[in-house]
Amino acid sequence: MPHFPFQRLQADLSALIARLPAGTRLPSEPDLAADLGVSRATLREAMRTFEAQGLIRRRQGAGTYVVGKPPVIESGLEVLESMLTLARRTGLNVGPGPVTIEKMSADLEIARILEVAEGDPLVRVSRTMRAENRPVAYLVDTLPADVLHPEELGNRFSGSVLDYLLSRGDPLTISRTEITAINASAEVAKMLEIQRGDVLLQFIAKLYTASGRVVDYSYSYFVPGYFKFHLIRKVGLNSELTPVSGEQ
Repeated sequence: MPHFPFQRLQADLSALIARLPAGTRLPSEPDLAADLGVSRATLREAMRTFEAQGLIRRRQGAGTYVVGKPPVIESGLEVLESMLTLARRTGLNVGPGPVTIEKMSADLEIARILEVAEGDPLVRVSRTMRAENRPVAYLVDTLPADVLHPEELGNRFSGSVLDYLLSRGDPLTISRTEITAINASAEVAKMLEIQRGDVLLQFIAKLYTASGRVVDYSYSYFVPGYFKFHLIRKVGLNSELTPVSGEQ
C-alpha cells in the first residue's frame, strides 16, 4: 500500500473503479470526498488522472461514470504507420472527428522547418481521432501548398494525411520524431474533452521524401490510456567491457 496520502487516494479510487461495472455512476464529489477522507479539490485532482486514462468520464450536469477498460492501440515505433492502420490491425473502431483545413502563410519558424520561403502558402489539417465515442488523439499537419491542395481532400479524406500521401504514390521514406510528455494546453484540452493540464503524449514529426524534402510537419497529441507504444532496440556491444567478477 502506498504511504503518501495522494498515492493512497489514487489506489483507493483505482480499486473502486475496477470493481464497478461500466456505466455505473460514481457518488457525487462531496459524498465521495467524505467517504475517502479528502478535500474535493484533492479528489478532483486524482480523478483527472483516471479520466485521462479513459477509465471514467465526467458528463456536465450528469455526474461521473465508469467507462471500463478502454480499448488500447499498441504498436512499435520502428515503422511509421497511421493511427487508422494501427486501429484496423487491432480491430478497433477509430475514425476522425470534424476536420479543419486552413490556408496560411509560412512564418519564419515554420518556413525554416519546412525549408520554404517566409510567406509561402501552406495548408494545415487539424482533426481529432475518436474511439469508443470519445476523442483519443488530436492531430495537426502542416504541409506546403504544392504538396497538398485543400480541394484534394474532400470526402476522400480518411483522417490520415500519411495514408493520403501514400495512396497518391508520394515517395516517402523516413520520419524524424520527437516524443515527449506534456500538460495539455487549453486549446488541446478542449479538442480532446479533457482538463487543462492533463498529461498527454506528444509526437512532433517531420516527414521526408526520398529526395530529402520535408513535406509534412506534424504535432500529434495522444491520451495515454488509449495507447501503448514500444520500441525494440538491439543491445550495444562494447569489446572493452571488463568481465564481471566470476566471469571468464
